[in-house]
Amino acid sequence: MEKFAFILHPLVVDDFARKFPILRYVPDSFIEGAMKHVGPIKVSHITGVTSPYAEAEGWFIACPLTAKQMITLPEEYVTDKIIEAGKLGQELGAKIVGLGAFTSIVGDAGISIAKKLDIAVTSGNSYTVATALQGTEEAMKCLGRNLADADVTIVGATGSIGAACAKILSGKVRHMTLVARHKAPLEELAQELVTYVREGVEVSSDIKSSLKNADVVLTVTSAVDCLIEPGDLKSGAVVCDVARPRNVSKAVSASRKDVLVIEGGVIRVPGNVNFGFNFGFPPRTSYACMAETMLLALEGRYENFTLGRNITIEQIETISALADKHNFTLAGFRNFERPVTEEEIANVRRVWAQKLIMGQA
Repeated sequence: MEKFAFILHPLVVDDFARKFPILRYVPDSFIEGAMKHVGPIKVSHITGVTSPYAEAEGWFIACPLTAKQMITLPEEYVTDKIIEAGKLGQELGAKIVGLGAFTSIVGDAGISIAKKLDIAVTSGNSYTVATALQGTEEAMKCLGRNLADADVTIVGATGSIGAACAKILSGKVRHMTLVARHKAPLEELAQELVTYVREGVEVSSDIKSSLKNADVVLTVTSAVDCLIEPGDLKSGAVVCDVARPRNVSKAVSASRKDVLVIEGGVIRVPGNVNFGFNFGFPPRTSYACMAETMLLALEGRYENFTLGRNITIEQIETISALADKHNFTLAGFRNFERPVTEEEIANVRRVWAQKLIMGQA
């Protein structure tokens, strides 16, 4: 039996009440103050993760700090709290631990944490990117469109994730616009890709103008503020937001019913899986970052995998191959931590079609 652990944490104070309902009646400031003094918590025992080749069990471990605390408290303090959570997973028998949500972006994105643990560590971001790309292609199909005919804009194209995505997509799309702040690395990347993109590659440092004609937007910057607002997007656009924090404003989904925003894939996990904890997804499905941790465990690949700010095409291809081998599949889309329904997708398709007919798209 292979063994893994996955560290999660409450995004907001209200998340504590999902596990401890009595906390609904306690002021937020008191809860945050108290949780600073609480150690890691074993949330649940995960059973039934079964592929044709192996079986795994694991544990959800909570690091009891909110997303705001992860960002605002001293980095060393937060890192130590995450390490404590990793050590609890280690004590439970895990041989690899995954870093969920903001635990994967604190400090040097897992490198220092891995040095303090005796088990392997991964952020899960390689499979997050892989499923984001897969999800983008599937989302286009759901709208009756073909990625091969698409004008694609990648925001944050010169970062490690953006560049990897650009290289993977370059042979699959009609036209590509690469967006980043500094022109020199943009030009260098464009020269590398230009022979693969059918109708050429453009570069820009102006996000707003680069979005106007984009059928597909993939945004992967490290900006702390929203970069994409409702008025920036073309009707019928598919927007995949891989960034943490999010680059796309929540207002886009709320007000643009002709635009489909996704933030990666919902993954169907093989076997009769029981997570023992409700994180808002349908049964036997998980986030891609969780799935990467399970995949590495099932494969018995107990080594540091996705750490730091750099993600390579090789890592993305490797984890995708493991997903195929162990029967992990895309089960749907999500947006701002909730599943995107078929009804929502159908509505985007309907509204976009109406605008096409009326000449407004």
